[in-house]
Amino acid sequence: MDNALPKFDLPEDWLTGTDISKELLGLYKNYPVRLKCEIIALCMGGEIEASVNLNHFTVKKNDMITLMPGSIFQINDLKGELKIYFLGFSSRYVEQNDKAKTLLETIYSTMRKPKMALSEKGAAMVEKYYNLMIDVYENFDEKIRQEIADNIFADTHKGIALIYKKKSVKDDSSTSKSEQLCKGFTQLVMQHYNDNRNVAWYAEKLGITHAHLCSIVKQVTGKTCADIISSMVIMDAKSQLKSTQQSIQAISDSLNFANMSFFGKYFKRHVGMSPLEYRNKG
Repeated sequence: MDNALPKFDLPEDWLTGTDISKELLGLYKNYPVRLKCEIIALCMGGEIEASVNLNHFTVKKNDMITLMPGSIFQINDLKGELKIYFLGFSSRYVEQNDKAKTLLETIYSTMRKPKMALSEKGAAMVEKYYNLMIDVYENFDEKIRQEIADNIFADTHKGIALIYKKKSVKDDSSTSKSEQLCKGFTQLVMQHYNDNRNVAWYAEKLGITHAHLCSIVKQVTGKTCADIISSMVIMDAKSQLKSTQQSIQAISDSLNFANMSFFGKYFKRHVGMSPLEYRNKG
């Protein structure tokens, strides 16, 4: 079913602005779309009711939301006068420039809580950053924008990680046992996705049953354990295929597949094409 969802991407390596209107978002009302790109947005006016990976959120003033590649996004309702800043990175840029490792910390931070409520002061600081990025985008040509993309990508993701880290320290006391368990699982996946894709192994490491782990992760993130593991594996594989000259056999070995045939079948099941087809496509 997910493979049939319409997909949304960006036409340039990175894009920023404030021109997200009710009319534009209304196109996605009650109409799910899978994001190929990454979108980081700041709401400074109005209210958006949306679903991200089946989890319902209300985004209002001073809220920041980070939507990772592969997220299923749907608008449910729009209220008030919207003022939305956005900064996005295209799937082509993320996949071709070896960004998987940079994304890992952001994926971990935002997987459970893609929406972050900022203080008035915090939102004002982030708004200034968006305005700076908009000035940069509008005053430099495409060649320069491409040259500075790596710096913007790195700085933006470091900032997101720091904001979430600071916020999580304050929220730790109110974090539920389910969220703590999910946090432990995602940390383990980040450390071991390239050598272990067995959900039962992660459950054993966490000292709980396979069924309990699957139930909690689905409840907290809206995704299955297998989805989370495979998303890490596929992101790494895509990055290596596009940004290195490594042979497909070497990439298969680096991800600990028994042989290249198993890797090919796994990749095709999740991406819809073989590793070689993916590497050779435009």
